[in-house]
Amino acid sequence: MLAKRIVACLDVAGGRVVKGVRFENLRDAGDPVANAQRYCREGADELVVLDVSATRESRGAALDTVARVAEAIDIPLTVGGGVKDRDDVARYLEAGADKVAVNSAALADPGLIERCSERFGAQCVVLSIDAMRVGDGYHIATHGGSVPHARDALDWALEGQARGAGEVLLTSIDRDGTRSGFDLDLIELFAHRLRVPLVASGGARGATCFADALLAGADAALGASVFHDGDCTLGGVKAFCRSAGLEIRT
Repeated sequence: MLAKRIVACLDVAGGRVVKGVRFENLRDAGDPVANAQRYCREGADELVVLDVSATRESRGAALDTVARVAEAIDIPLTVGGGVKDRDDVARYLEAGADKVAVNSAALADPGLIERCSERFGAQCVVLSIDAMRVGDGYHIATHGGSVPHARDALDWALEGQARGAGEVLLTSIDRDGTRSGFDLDLIELFAHRLRVPLVASGGARGATCFADALLAGADAALGASVFHDGDCTLGGVKAFCRSAGLEIRT
């Protein structure tokens, strides 16, 4: 079994790190490069940079920000936001990303996943899913979580996997930024059905939450504001997870 990962996330807008609650009321959280370097020092296994306003503003992620962050770190980098076609993916990879996350455009044109996987390899393609609880299940939302969609979130994840996505980044919109803990029911639902790695996001409060998410079946657990605000450190989270019996990357 592969070791579990602890991932730091930078939501960016206008060249700055931002964070809100359920994707709204964004507040400034610092410089992307400075935050990226800090999380490298603290032991992050990977970094995710998401341009949270790119799709709403009908543009791609800021390549200069991607390039500056990539130059400053020595851990794998995933970039997402505003990806519309294979050329966008190529630009982000050329700017230094190791993986590129697709979301709204893939839902509108599922063949985008296949085309990207065929051109760049499945290991470069991450299907990003923003899921919200609806009744007893979960539906997806697009455009930075602002546009609800009737599509079942798990069904979409399974289709994305079949089309060639090499990883799923799963965010609970209901928990995002709330620090109420990861949605463990959502994680378990996906983990039991997916064959590709699952990165859980949304709701991290402290080290215990990360361990819970990994024990629920996630291959990696992602945090943003909990790290930005210093509520816990990546090193502290990894140490706690090891004490809980989890194999964590060194």
